[in-house]
Amino acid sequence: MCVALALVAGTAVPLSAFELFGIKLFEDQADRDAEAVIVDPQSYRVVFTASEGGAVEAALRNASALLADEGEPASGAAGLIAKARGDYRRLLAALYGEGHYGGAVSIRIGGVEAANLPPDTDLPDPVDVTIAVSAGPLFTFGNVYIVNQAPPTDDPGDQVELPVMRGFGAGEVARSAVILRAEQLALEAWRQQGYAKAEIVSRDVMADHATNRVDATITVDPGRLAAFGPVRVSGTTAMNPDFVARQTGLAVGEEYDPDEIARAQKRLDRLEVFRSARLQAADSIGGDGLLPYDLIVEELPGRRFGVGASYSTVDGLGLEGYHFWRNLFGQAERLRLDARIASIAWPIDTAQFDYFAGGTFTKPGFYHPDVDLIAAISAERTIYPTYTETSAGGRVGLSWFFSDELTFEGGASFEVARFDDDFGTRDFQTAGLYAGVIYDGRDSSVDPTEGIYAAANLEPYFDLLGGTPGARLVVEGRTYFGFGENDPFVLAGRVKAGALLGPSLDQIPPDKLFFAGGGGSVRGYAYKSIGVDDGSGLVTGGRYLLEASLEARAKVTQDIGVVGFLDGGYVAADTFPGLDDLRLGAGVGVRYYTGLGPLRLDLAVPINKRAGDPDWAVYAGIGQAF
Repeated sequence: MCVALALVAGTAVPLSAFELFGIKLFEDQADRDAEAVIVDPQSYRVVFTASEGGAVEAALRNASALLADEGEPASGAAGLIAKARGDYRRLLAALYGEGHYGGAVSIRIGGVEAANLPPDTDLPDPVDVTIAVSAGPLFTFGNVYIVNQAPPTDDPGDQVELPVMRGFGAGEVARSAVILRAEQLALEAWRQQGYAKAEIVSRDVMADHATNRVDATITVDPGRLAAFGPVRVSGTTAMNPDFVARQTGLAVGEEYDPDEIARAQKRLDRLEVFRSARLQAADSIGGDGLLPYDLIVEELPGRRFGVGASYSTVDGLGLEGYHFWRNLFGQAERLRLDARIASIAWPIDTAQFDYFAGGTFTKPGFYHPDVDLIAAISAERTIYPTYTETSAGGRVGLSWFFSDELTFEGGASFEVARFDDDFGTRDFQTAGLYAGVIYDGRDSSVDPTEGIYAAANLEPYFDLLGGTPGARLVVEGRTYFGFGENDPFVLAGRVKAGALLGPSLDQIPPDKLFFAGGGGSVRGYAYKSIGVDDGSGLVTGGRYLLEASLEARAKVTQDIGVVGFLDGGYVAADTFPGLDDLRLGAGVGVRYYTGLGPLRLDLAVPINKRAGDPDWAVYAGIGQAF
């Protein structure tokens, strides 16, 4: 079983209450007492009735503050009466939202209409509150118009859904939210075509109670065509303001496009140096047609460090730490140093420890706002189930964030390594290239409920000592299907395949060969324990890999979820694996959902275990397994 605890430190701050996974730590008793005190508490009981059920009743119940706070006393009679009077507005707005414009709301406190009660009324404790809502007839749209609607465009990037497609049309249910959405779409259509200051100048909505129809006219003023003006940066201390402005990617004179503003915001967030960064357009477009922007930023502390620990019944205790600098030279350059000692077991045997040390340097905005230069070096000694690696190496390359979903990367690598396995002790010096592409269309990277993820990586290399070339190709795909409101049920699938070209297995570095097993592979088996068995007990990596996983995820409550899963994996030597090489693992898991993502705990068993495989395994982590 693996359990990890990480502590992160930056600049010193006064010790005060904070919350971790719903548990408040270091909370002052005075703070708790202050929160708990309500002057003259007034408790109450609510009886709610509505003439309409289904979605209408649900919307009304969700809108009522009296219902939402029923378990907590109000602050005296005055507080209860004020809350009830606010409910009149909230409940009427909920009716309009469902297309009912002729409804009536009655809220009685102690048998008297709340609107007629003075604030100093004496009420029994608890007091009975009755809410009765008559929804009235359902209204539909009659005549609907958008004056000065944006013209059609042939540019796919500028096309916006027509309001009629969102229910703003004759005969459709006249929900108030549909009118507001129609206004947003009308403005977005103009802004996508460069009219940054388009605005709604009037909204005329008339409900005819004789015909139960609503006529709506929305008038738009598109304003002037605009282009991006200069970006003025304020709030920087250690950051170079010229670099920050350049990193937005907004070119002076380029036609205004709200999509470019969104991309600029993501570029700024990707720098990881700002607590907040806000782009604010000028109040008006200049006489030259340019729209200047103010960029107001607040910087994060320049460095932080963290420590962590993990424990596994299979791998023992692990200790790790890192130090992170987020702005070395004023242009968001990042340097992270990591160190780890693992496989600490009892009795203590330092010869069985795993060691790792490394550093990664990132230079954002390398010749283009969407390109990062990344250089990394590391050294390690790791004992795997099938081999021991002692190595040092590095790589340098570029990452190009082509779009919100698509990223390309490529570069060069070099490694010096010694491996001890069933082939003996072997030395390698490999120089290579790598190229990869990632498409990430998921709605979340830590808890996806829909979308697809696909990645492909190609790594050709050359062993300088053996004089042998090779190439490694890995492709992976993941997909997610959510069901129900807010996707409480998710079906997730993953497929991964790999192939390796090169000399015989005994001439290929083991870290280039394919293994399977572990928390991110085939659960129920030890990490990198599934390889190729030649029949005499010799286990090595293989040239071919095929893995697949299927998970069914269900939320039991807002914070707790359960998972059932089945994993499978093949590793083969010189031919693509067959069914007899398949290793299967199955199990169940629990998820605790936090603001950082779900905490994961999985219990897995190998279905067709071999000699030496564990009877079961437990895996823990942050985020879903894939």
